[in-house]
This record gives sequence, structure tokens and C-alpha cells, in this order.
Amino acid sequence: MHFLSPSLLWFLLAAAVPVVIHLVNRRRHKTIEWAAMQFLLSATRQYRGEKKLRHIVILTCRALGITAFAIAAARPVVSEIIGWGSGSINTVVLILDRSASMEIKTASNQSRRDSALEKISTSIKNLGNPRLMLVDSASGELQEISSPELLPTLSSTAPTDTAADIPALLNRAIAFLSDVTGRSEIWIASDLQASNWLPSDDRWNTIRSTIATPPEAPTIRVLSMNNPSGPNAAIRITESRRAGDELLLDVEIHRDTANKDAPLSLTTHLNGSNTSENIATTGKLARFQKRIALPNSQSKGHGWLSLGADANTRDNTAYFVYGPSRKAVSLVVAAPGESANYLALAAAPPGMNMEAPIASPDQAAQKISPELAAVLWAAPLPEGAAAEAMRRFLVSGGHVCFFAPVTQSRNTFNNLGWSPTTMAPAGKFFILKEWNRSDGPLRDGLDGSPVAAQRLKALRRQIPEGDATTLARWEDGEPAFVRRIFDHGTAWLLGTVPDYSWSNLGDADALLPLVQRIIDEGNDRFQNSLSTTIGAENARPQNSQARIRIHGPGDELTADVFLAGVEKSDNGLLAINRPVIEDAAESLNNGAINSLLEGTRHTLLDQAGNDSDGKGSAEAWRLFLFAMLFFLIAEALLCLNPKAPCTVHATSIPKRG
Repeated sequence: MHFLSPSLLWFLLAAAVPVVIHLVNRRRHKTIEWAAMQFLLSATRQYRGEKKLRHIVILTCRALGITAFAIAAARPVVSEIIGWGSGSINTVVLILDRSASMEIKTASNQSRRDSALEKISTSIKNLGNPRLMLVDSASGELQEISSPELLPTLSSTAPTDTAADIPALLNRAIAFLSDVTGRSEIWIASDLQASNWLPSDDRWNTIRSTIATPPEAPTIRVLSMNNPSGPNAAIRITESRRAGDELLLDVEIHRDTANKDAPLSLTTHLNGSNTSENIATTGKLARFQKRIALPNSQSKGHGWLSLGADANTRDNTAYFVYGPSRKAVSLVVAAPGESANYLALAAAPPGMNMEAPIASPDQAAQKISPELAAVLWAAPLPEGAAAEAMRRFLVSGGHVCFFAPVTQSRNTFNNLGWSPTTMAPAGKFFILKEWNRSDGPLRDGLDGSPVAAQRLKALRRQIPEGDATTLARWEDGEPAFVRRIFDHGTAWLLGTVPDYSWSNLGDADALLPLVQRIIDEGNDRFQNSLSTTIGAENARPQNSQARIRIHGPGDELTADVFLAGVEKSDNGLLAINRPVIEDAAESLNNGAINSLLEGTRHTLLDQAGNDSDGKGSAEAWRLFLFAMLFFLIAEALLCLNPKAPCTVHATSIPKRG
């Protein structure tokens, strides 16, 4: 509780007046023994204790009535945020979560961000307008707010498509308050999204030790805006690539439990034209591929996919751009023969805009180029100039798949190698038993259809050796397919080769999807230059170049670095989407927040179910006036003298003789 007129609290001393008067009156009366009164005193002695108690209660009611009046005159304010704590606050640093998830609307049809701003604005105003500093999660900048009434109107409190880094914002607030005198507090308005609070981050240890030690450390008050909301769905484009006159979009839709089986309306916006369709998907996560036919006359363009309105409109849109069709060129390094031919066919099937020339290992050093999508290597591991060219290719983001070299070789590449060749027992095969169905080139398709990797049978094999992640194993548990990350690129090792004297890999049940996915991932580094997320390095304008955000014909606005959209600059079109972590719905509970702030002076105000009350704080002087009236009425009732029952006792008087 805070007082808007604390100087009037001096009137609390008036509560002592009834006590003083009572004590003075007691000293004014002089006790005189009178024999005739002894009979009456004896008769009323049994009521003396009851009267004394009533007098004490009357005196207490008088004192409490005056106390309640004095407190009401000082205009007490009860705040949802600071509770009933007394004392004045000199400085408040407000950490405002402006992430996309804060735009979820609650039952009151008000976003979590708007609700927080309304509560905080009212609280600051009613608490005597202490100095207010704002740190918003989008910019991370600290600014002083001259009036709390301005909070909802500022550009630094407006909606964004960004994520938040709560530990970084707390460190910013703590650093500022280290040079501030007087009582200070840090208020955090957030929906407690776990991906923004980063509970496993080591910075929390530093935060706790910094603000738990000094006696003048600020109090932290967390305003949890994790209010219940209506049904919500979020859409994301995980991959975009052009194949001739088609654009292929891999799409994910995340839904909450409330509408996980409800049909969805999907609208495709392409260069100003719109088409809508209903998609029947079930479950909390739906993955599918969206094919968009591209106009023959346009080599580049932009668009977005959007869902119907729901609890949060900021996650209903996913943007994309496309450029001219780019031929995917891969290099097959192998000796002429069956293996080289099968690999070249898998890397460049007829009718596709793909190319896969074949080179011998001796030519590899000159043929490997950063412009390649992938390299398929079916020869002894590279060494010398070829190894250096391969390292540069991997660092640039390229992908290479090494197949068993067929010939015995003890060459190694960055501590990767092959075991000697082993033969399957007579009449048996090495069979692929298990593989990673959610990660890697053998993963299931977007529709859940698996790769027929179990059909792979090998007469001969070589085991990949070295530090790598195993993605598939043979029936006896030995690694068959592994992965090693190299800077921006990836190396894969498969322990057989498409040669029928080795295996049936050439049947293409596993070879075709494996090779095509490796090429797609390698080619994505050229396509990904057209897409990024807010906060990424390439999402910021370079060299002070002008950037315009566009949505459709004639709809061009000055680019806002905190909003998603399609932006046009001197370098062309760029699709900027919200960060992936904003679609993670997991929130921290009260116990997790208390654990993060353990040892500090902190309170947590959970707004779940309280979104209908936007006051945040209110003056409580009426409550104390009612209390004063109650005490005065009680005192008046106690002062009434109830009629005591009159009892006549008959006594016998002895006769005189």
C-alpha cells in the first residue's frame, strides 16, 4: 500500500487522544469510602469485569476510528503490482516483453501487451509518478518515460514480430540501477514464454548473485501475462525452393489443443493475387508441401501464406520470395563405371533442372567449386590439394557424401576414415535395420511417408570411422550412415556404394531420396539468401541502404526492423519472418520463476484469469472510511446502557424481644 498524501499520516497521532482523555479523567476522580455504598458495590461486583471489558472495547473503537480516518485522508493506494508494501518508490525500471507471443488476445479481446501497459500505466500514476525507465525487448534500449500515460502510445511499446531475451534485459536494468540512489524496483511484464526467459542460461547465476547481495538491491516484480486465450494457430515456411515454373514451400502449422482438429483456411498471396483453400489437417503439428505455379513472365517475385484470424494475428503469416530458377549442379567424383553412372543419375534425374558431371579423383581439386550444391565422392578419401579444396567447399556451406571407396585405402579426411572391407556370410546380406526417421536425408517425408531404407541389402561394406553422429545402423549394430558438421557445411559417410557387386543401392529406393535431399540442403545456401528472420545479421540494412517493406501492389512502407514482411532494397527482395522460437508455446510456471529469482526480493503477480480487471492499482480510501464508520457505530452501540434486571431479595428481620 502506498499513500498519495503521506504527510497527512501525522494525524495518526490523534488516535492517542481518547486514551489520554481516559487517563486524565481517571485522575480527576477521588475515591471516598462510604459505608452506605458498600452494599451496592457488593451487589455490582459480579458485573465489574464485564463493564471493564466493554470500556476497553469502546476506547479501542474510538482509537481505531480516528486511525482509519487519518489513513483515508492520506489517500492509500492498493496496487496489484506492488501489493500492500509500504514506502515510496523513487525509480521503476519497466522491462516490457514485446515478443510476438505477447499479442495473443485474451477473453477481454485485449492483447497481453496492451493489458500489461494499461495495468502498469495506472499503477505508476497512482503511486505518485516515480521516475519511470523503460527497457523494451525489441530494441533493448533504455529510455526515460516522462508520463506513464504515454506508455500505450509509444513506438517502443508497439507490437513486434521479435523474440525476447529476458536475462539480457535484466542485466541492462541492473546496470542502470547500480548508479541510482533511493528505493528502486524492476517490473517485468511478460507472458513467461520459456524460449524468451532461457531458464538454463548461465546468466541467471550472475543475475542472482548481483541483486541478492547488496541491502539496497532492487525488488523485482514479475507481472505474468500468461492469461488464458482463445484458439490459436501459427504458420511457418521451413523451406522454399524453385523447381522450374513451380515454387515448393515446406509448411508447418502449429495449433493449440483447443483447435487441433479444426479445419483451417489458408490463403496464398502471390504478386498481388490471392487464392484461398481449406486444408484438412489434424493434430497440434501439421507438415505439408505447398506447390505454387509461377507466372512464366516473372523471374522473381514475393508473397505470403496466411491463416484466418484467431487469438494472435502476428503468427498467422509466413513470407517468401523467389528468384530465377537456378540449376542445381553437383559433382560426382568416382572412377568411370557403374557407381559413377548411378550417382550421376540420382543427382540429375532426366527432366529436372539439375546437372551432375563426373570427375576422376585426380581432377577433383580443379573441379570442386563453392558454386556446387553438393559433391558425391565414391573414391578413396581426398588428400593433398583435393582435401584442401574439399575443406574450402565445406566451410562455404557445401555438402558432400562420401561412399565406400571400394578399393582398400587408409586415407583419412579430418580424422574420418573407413574400416577394411568386410563380406556378408554366404547366403546372407548386411541389412539396414534402423535409421533416424526425423533427421537427416533418410527422414520421413512431410506427409509421414518413410524412405524404403529397409530394402537396402549389401554383400560388402566398410564401416565409417571417426567422430561423427550415427544416423543409420546395420542389423548387427555397426554404423552404416554417419554425419559430421564442418562449419557451415556437412559431410556424410555411407558404408556401401551403388555397385551390384557391393549392394542393391542402385535400385534407388534409398539412393534417390538420400542424394536429392543432400543436394537440396547444399543448394539451400543459395536460396536462403532470399529469406531470413528478425534479429539475424542479414535482416539488418547494410551500409545504410534504404529498405522498403512491401505487401502488395502499391503497399510500400518504410521498413521496420521489428516487423516481419517482404523488404525491397538495392540487393533485391528479402523475406523476413518472426524467429522460430516464438512458435514454442511452453511457458514457465510460478515455481520455475521463483527458482530463477531465488535469493532475491521478488514477487510474482499471476494474471491468469484476471484479464478483465485492467486497473493494476486503485485508491483504497473508501475502504478506510467504511472502517471508520464501522468503529464509530460499534462504539455508539457499546455506549448504550442496557437496563439491568432488578432483583428483590426477601430477608427476615428478627423481632426484638
